[in-house]
Amino acid sequence: LSPCSLSSSHMPLPLALALSTLIAVLGWRLRALTGLGALAAGLVGTSIGSMTGWAGMAALGTFFIGSSMISRLAPDRSAERFDSKGSQRDEWQVLANGGAAALAALVLGPAALPVVTISLAAAAADTWATAFGGWSRTLPRHVLTGGQVPTGTSGGVTLLGTAGAAIGAGLVGLASTAAAGAPSLFSPALLLGMLGMLVDSILGAAAQGRFHCPSCDQPTERRLHRCGQTTRHTGGLAWLTNDGVNALATGTATVLGWWVSR
Repeated sequence: LSPCSLSSSHMPLPLALALSTLIAVLGWRLRALTGLGALAAGLVGTSIGSMTGWAGMAALGTFFIGSSMISRLAPDRSAERFDSKGSQRDEWQVLANGGAAALAALVLGPAALPVVTISLAAAAADTWATAFGGWSRTLPRHVLTGGQVPTGTSGGVTLLGTAGAAIGAGLVGLASTAAAGAPSLFSPALLLGMLGMLVDSILGAAAQGRFHCPSCDQPTERRLHRCGQTTRHTGGLAWLTNDGVNALATGTATVLGWWVSR
């Protein structure tokens, strides 16, 4: 997997900006993105498109469109039970999922295509795993202890969710592979994308902040519950949010992708 052999075709900056802006505005109009989320998505898309060309944009577009669709179709049990943000992505969610890929594109230039593909495959794997897990008829199991946990719990995994992760990572890898005409991209995207999802689950289980609302007697991922009550910290690192976990997982996949491409 040589970065030199996988350098993508050039995309002029104005074209990358125009295309990314169009997609971001459509995402905002369809309520897949908040206003600031759309701005962040435009910047991420411009960085990836201008540096890695059509293949990088194919990977990004497949991640964004596929993840937005599956998040809307699947029941969001984490939003229902743990007061998570839901399917409309804000700027922090966009940067957590695509920021590492955009940074890699800016630093490595056209040779960043395999790294960008792997990073976005990891982001897709996590999103599709969460969505498919919402359809699972069996309770998830804690990735570290193996015990059953409520659906939507950070660090909970199911067989159906794992299958969804493979589909999400595989679609991103396939899109980039087809656009670049480089079959060697697919396997690293799938395998390291799945590994990134596993890192996300482990961090979510071991380190993500956990809180409890004393007024509603409900678990939550937030310091301030939707009822307006300040929550009580019950475990994990209070400062580490789900967005932080996602950023660490995609960052890990990005670094591994760079190492493999070297």
